[in-house]
Amino acid sequence: LIDQKEGWRKLLAFLGPGFLVCIAYIDPGNFESDLQSGAEYQYELLWIILVASVSALIIQSLAANLGVVTGKHLAEHCRTEYPKVVSILLWILAEVAVISADIPEVIGTAFALNILFSVPIWIGVLLTGLSTLLLLALQQYGVRKLELIIAALVMIMTGCFFAELGYAKPNAALVLKGLFVPQLKGDGATGLAISLLGAMIMPHNLFLHSALVLTRRIPRSDKGIKQGCKYYMFESGFALFFAFLINVCVIAVSGSVCSQPDLSAENRANCNDLDLNRASFLLQNVLGRWSKILFGVALLASGQSSTITGTYAGQYVMQGFLNLRFKPWIRNLLTRAVAIVPSLIVALIGGSSAAGQLIIIVSMVLSFVLPFVLIPLLKFTSSKVKMGPYANSWPVMCTTWLIGGAVMSINVYYLTSLFVKWLLKSSLAMVAQVMIGILVFGMILVYLIAVGYLAFRVDREITYLIVSDEPSNMDPINLEELGHGPSSELQPLPRKDIIELQLPRDV
Repeated sequence: LIDQKEGWRKLLAFLGPGFLVCIAYIDPGNFESDLQSGAEYQYELLWIILVASVSALIIQSLAANLGVVTGKHLAEHCRTEYPKVVSILLWILAEVAVISADIPEVIGTAFALNILFSVPIWIGVLLTGLSTLLLLALQQYGVRKLELIIAALVMIMTGCFFAELGYAKPNAALVLKGLFVPQLKGDGATGLAISLLGAMIMPHNLFLHSALVLTRRIPRSDKGIKQGCKYYMFESGFALFFAFLINVCVIAVSGSVCSQPDLSAENRANCNDLDLNRASFLLQNVLGRWSKILFGVALLASGQSSTITGTYAGQYVMQGFLNLRFKPWIRNLLTRAVAIVPSLIVALIGGSSAAGQLIIIVSMVLSFVLPFVLIPLLKFTSSKVKMGPYANSWPVMCTTWLIGGAVMSINVYYLTSLFVKWLLKSSLAMVAQVMIGILVFGMILVYLIAVGYLAFRVDREITYLIVSDEPSNMDPINLEELGHGPSSELQPLPRKDIIELQLPRDV
């Protein structure tokens, strides 16, 4: 329940969803990219983290606004707006994104268990399935308790990496220069910059944020909706600031350790091919045993918190697109089982090195899926049919489409360039290379056509409806004049099915 008076009580009532959302920016996949960028280019790519964090705040604020204004989250809007076939395809891609985001969390947790307790990677992958029991235990206590636990895990990660900074003692002047002086030296730096940007906006996070804001009782009035959007932006910025600090710390520690002139040949080799598992041994060798333990604790907190938020994002995706009434524990087990199987197979066959490579592969999958989530969000929040007078202004619309277009273009370029490099270096016969090239570039053409369809399709389903409980100087859209009756699916906030973090029941 939101206090009507301005002040810290109102801000505390809004505080919570941003911490669940910020977890996607400090998951094991992000840590791997951060470690590699610090090891190879020291502090030169820190400005990418700053740009990506600001962009993430803007995009996540749009997701929050969509839920606050319309009372429906992004997946529900996709179901009502698009034809059934398109909606089903978008649901499949959203599920792929949820599963792809869950795989690094499974592997990251397995690495953490290996670091802290010397558990083999494949056994650690199996043990992560037990976190489903934790999810079931948390659900009965409601969303506020969950938000408190996630915030505590974020603070643990922040504390661990600040302690790592104390061990590593990076050059503060070089860190500040890396944050505010853009530079890219070489093709390798460009590739890493692209991977850092691509990993900063997660598709499933947009579904999650637009649903979590429905857990607050916000007055359906001009003033109430404006205040809701404003406070959620502040709350998201506060949480994402901690994610920003953690990413900066990981890069700074990695850059400081790998730039030391007296590194042994073994440690230098680890820096040249740094992943989550090698990082722990590198930290132990250079900074001491406690540094390795701190890294393991932070990685475990990251994997477990990411697991929780990823599973709930999957629940909202399935509820929004299909309106299914699965029991939560069934949904949790399904998501985790699908993520565990490929992780387990890779860990058994290739060990920790192959598991680290799997994180990179699923990051590419997430980059591929991102436009099919980001474009509907940008379209819906810019549409007066959806948002009424709260639709994005022209400056906001231009800024967000510029950010979204840049991220999507970078991802497409990155995936295409990787394929071309692989094809040119492969030992396949010329005929086979030509056939594979035609097939893949044909698929890319279909991909671009699908993205264009989402970008240029005109929104038709009217969902904006303001229910005023106090005088307002803004006139709501007259739905009947436009040939539509009031939306029967608009539900008062807070949404009980969202508050209880379960799938929908009859309302």
